[in-house]
Amino acid sequence: MASLSAGARSTLSCLRRPRAVRRSKRVSRQSPVTDFDIRLLRVFKAVAECGGFSAAENELGISRSAISLHMGDLEKRLGLKLCRRGRGGFALTEEGREVLEGARRLLSGLEAFRTEVNALHHSLRGELNIGITDTLVSSPEMRITHALASLKAQGPEVRINMHMDPPGEIARGVLDGRLHVGVVPAVNLPASVDSQALYSERSGLYCGRGHPLFAEPSTALEALGGWQALGQWDAVVPSYPLSEAGRERHVGLKPSATASDREGAAFLILTGAYIGYLPDHHANLWVAQGRLRELCSESAAYETPFVAITRRDRRPHRVLEAFLAALGKSDAGVSGD
Repeated sequence: MASLSAGARSTLSCLRRPRAVRRSKRVSRQSPVTDFDIRLLRVFKAVAECGGFSAAENELGISRSAISLHMGDLEKRLGLKLCRRGRGGFALTEEGREVLEGARRLLSGLEAFRTEVNALHHSLRGELNIGITDTLVSSPEMRITHALASLKAQGPEVRINMHMDPPGEIARGVLDGRLHVGVVPAVNLPASVDSQALYSERSGLYCGRGHPLFAEPSTALEALGGWQALGQWDAVVPSYPLSEAGRERHVGLKPSATASDREGAAFLILTGAYIGYLPDHHANLWVAQGRLRELCSESAAYETPFVAITRRDRRPHRVLEAFLAALGKSDAGVSGD
């Protein structure tokens, strides 16, 4: 069975102890940790990660007043002030940040224990925490939805927690255990993750309606030198890492604006003031509406491989393994999402 980390045991040992007792050198008898204590830690973790009481209401499915009561109970049990609220917003105290890290390790250990107990049963139970980068839902080549449907069919009681984050944040989440699996571009991947190839995404160079290039025939642009001859036009460039092919295509563009994700790039390109790259599946709707047009389609496009990443030294996790198995199956009879 899974054993809890030293940090998790430390968090447990602090529960329900008054501060005066914790500071004493005498060894006192510890009260048993209850399910209610664990629930309080889950509430605290959700509040901390959502950034406040109000933001955590939907996540937890309880009212802000109930969250406040739970937080007050936890602070009394620990004898610590965990957060501050006021005009400056919500912020964890130094003690709160330390308790949050301990709570994460503790809850991760409990989930690992539950997963290992699942191995004794035929049905899947537990959680799958998955991180996916933006705009992938519109890709016709994605197998994520099919794999999630397969997982749900195998384990109706499995709880799936979907997180939409930038690729770097997803990789960090996989490494620190917050995420079981992530779907990201195969760019600058940490050495300590395993990757499973999914598909390749084509990105084209686009401009919006109202841009001077919008009405130019593609043949004319290609004759002028293709995408390499468009360096005079204002362009939006990504602030996130690109594949080697992507970096090559951005050389020579005039970087007049930046975007932290593809949604941001789309906003700027649709103004008609910038050219920039978008995944075809993300741009197709606006192209059909006559609001975007691809430039130099023969020479400017590039491909980005996408992969599913997991922590290399991960513990056995039946829910994750079932999902990865579904993800790796051939597309027999399935064309995509």
